[in-house]
Amino acid sequence: MDTVATSSPAKVDRPWRRFTPRERFLLWLITWTGYIAIRLLGPTIRFSVSWEPESPKSLAERPFIYSFWHNCMIPAMYWCRELQVRVMSSDSFDGEYTGRIMQKFGFVKIRGSSSKGAIRALLGMRRELERGWTVAFTIDGPKGPRYIAKPGPVTLARTTGAAMVVFHIALDRCWTLSTWDGCMIPKPFCRALMRVSRALPVPPEGDGDVFLHQLQASLDRVRIFAEQNVDKVGSPHFPYSRNNREEHS
Repeated sequence: MDTVATSSPAKVDRPWRRFTPRERFLLWLITWTGYIAIRLLGPTIRFSVSWEPESPKSLAERPFIYSFWHNCMIPAMYWCRELQVRVMSSDSFDGEYTGRIMQKFGFVKIRGSSSKGAIRALLGMRRELERGWTVAFTIDGPKGPRYIAKPGPVTLARTTGAAMVVFHIALDRCWTLSTWDGCMIPKPFCRALMRVSRALPVPPEGDGDVFLHQLQASLDRVRIFAEQNVDKVGSPHFPYSRNNREEHS
């Protein structure tokens, strides 16, 4: 598989719905506030990456179908910036400002969600995979239930041949919002551990329910590993890739 080549910045797309003047102002304000906050917080975080056997060689290797839980979206947005990953995002107000912030970090938004516009969004994700790009899902979004995977990645993997990969980012210190997902906002100078799973291909004749169960199990496994080991980040006895998104041994 190839690694991502240098490309032009993602173009900001247009929503399907029309927002009111007040909503447009709030979208502008929230987008820029969120972007600036993450840009300031991100460089202070001590990121580490731990890889399961048979995982991708780097986060830049493509194409893959990545899945991760909604609550670690903020650290993931910073750590995976400028990789031109294609992400599904809804046209709700929350989905719109989240998508705009992600676009400022070099992601490409595919409009739709599991609850609305799902077929059109999956077709868009399939088209991007066929072009050689990596796609990603906040797999329990946009509204939960928390830590329950949805079947979109399995469908894409079965029809495109691209393998599924999951990851989780645990933080040793963060603010946890009182939202359905328990969204984590990193505290300055915290430690973060990303655990990346092995690749999981799905054959064309694969049983969707069986592979959805395997996807769920992989998501649970990497979350538990990251949460149990994030306090060890920086220890000489704990192997990780030192702030390197491009390769691992």
